[in-house]
Amino acid sequence: MALPITAKQWRRTARKGLFILLLAVCLCMIRPSVHPICAQEQDRTLSGSGILYPGGYDLNTIGDIHGRTKETIIPNSGPVRLNLISDGESYIVLTSPQWYWKDQKVAIPEGTDVVVRGSKSMGTDGNLYIIAQEIKIPSQNKNYVFRSDAGTPLWRGSQGGQIGPRGGGFGSPSRGGVGGGASGMGRGRR
Repeated sequence: MALPITAKQWRRTARKGLFILLLAVCLCMIRPSVHPICAQEQDRTLSGSGILYPGGYDLNTIGDIHGRTKETIIPNSGPVRLNLISDGESYIVLTSPQWYWKDQKVAIPEGTDVVVRGSKSMGTDGNLYIIAQEIKIPSQNKNYVFRSDAGTPLWRGSQGGQIGPRGGGFGSPSRGGVGGGASGMGRGRR
């Protein structure tokens, strides 16, 4: 036989319930600063190109490509792609998942002169690819950073490295460029 609940016990139980309800509401309202890793962000081979993404970043092929943007493709799944024309060559720049692109408020209109730092490779489809570490827009003094010095995707919660000068070309231990940017994340390999 159950004993009747006293007014004091009922108030205590009601307070606990109200506290739990308020905590749940607060947790639902907080927007996480780091998105969970989704299935689209797992390493996979991109169809058509044979490029492993995001894990295909090769520290031995890092360099800067100066060019003009042609088109930006923001898919629901997979990396945002930026078509780039540089000295008569066409590149497909692979950046980040669309949610990270949008969180970083990346705005690169068609025809913008940019410098892309990243890992360069040839796809099985015959196209040149760059898995971007960062994209600079010199005319606007903007840097969009997608990867750490070690090439780890920043949308996976990696920590940045040091800011500073660099020198050289693809695969060179000393590559040129200007460090810095609003993000404070590192550039290039050491």
